[in-house]
Amino acid sequence: MQGERSVLPVGAAPQADSSTVKDHDGAAFSARLAGLPTGRLGQGLAVLVDALDGLVRELQLTPAEFRQVLDYLTEVGHAADARRQEWVLLADTLGLSMLVEDLNSPRPAGCTPNTVAGPFYRADAPLRDNGGSISLDGKGVPLQVRGRVLSLDGMALPGASVEVWQADGQGKYENQEPDLQPENNLRGRLRTDGQGRFAFRSVMPGGYDLPSDGPVGRLMTRLGLCLARPAHIHFRVSAEGHERLTTHIFDRADPAIGRDAIFGVKPELLADFRAAPLDGGVTGRALDLDLVLCPLRQG
Repeated sequence: MQGERSVLPVGAAPQADSSTVKDHDGAAFSARLAGLPTGRLGQGLAVLVDALDGLVRELQLTPAEFRQVLDYLTEVGHAADARRQEWVLLADTLGLSMLVEDLNSPRPAGCTPNTVAGPFYRADAPLRDNGGSISLDGKGVPLQVRGRVLSLDGMALPGASVEVWQADGQGKYENQEPDLQPENNLRGRLRTDGQGRFAFRSVMPGGYDLPSDGPVGRLMTRLGLCLARPAHIHFRVSAEGHERLTTHIFDRADPAIGRDAIFGVKPELLADFRAAPLDGGVTGRALDLDLVLCPLRQG
């Protein structure tokens, strides 16, 4: 193993004689916590230790493999900084981020599902004119987006805040390329009109691969898992009396639509970015969509 980057072990593990395993387990750890005022932290740690105990016993993890696991987690920590959060990427690719979102933001039938915001959201995106352009450099296939913000009962929601952000045609966000794209390119905030409508001009977003040069990318590649994210546009919508919606709208025709690396694709979030003549006689793409919010619920 010398000279190799640390990755989690893949393959069969040797079997150990279970009769030699001493009574060091999750139950013993929980017993130490008993009676201590640890609250939610202690509860969570006890569940985690119990699950890890079961994993070690089931796999009969060897000391060398355990060292590999620790080395890998150390490498993930070293790869995380202010510009790149490798821990978030690991949670995303394991499906944990979407699981937490689904458990904490359930939506009734008919509402647009919630998803993660992702690492490229900016809370300081500028206000744009309804119907204006969010493409500051004009590079890419023109795209016209028209949408409505509705409540679950079908009523329009005037004055709703609609935040939007997306990658360019090459699959890059402006805060990934501060020297190549204008500040706040392909992002902005809009307000819906009296009929709950919003519109903006943009360019077709490109799909992209998650970073493959770090420990998470190398692990997924070794396992033969896809790093691709299908083309999409992010929306965050806020309206009085309703739960905030954060979601993606995906290009149904993207070849990676069935293998999103972070498990964000849902049937309700697929849309047609159809070819269409646009204003000024330009040929491009058009997207029409409804974003349906859930009324605030008690409790």
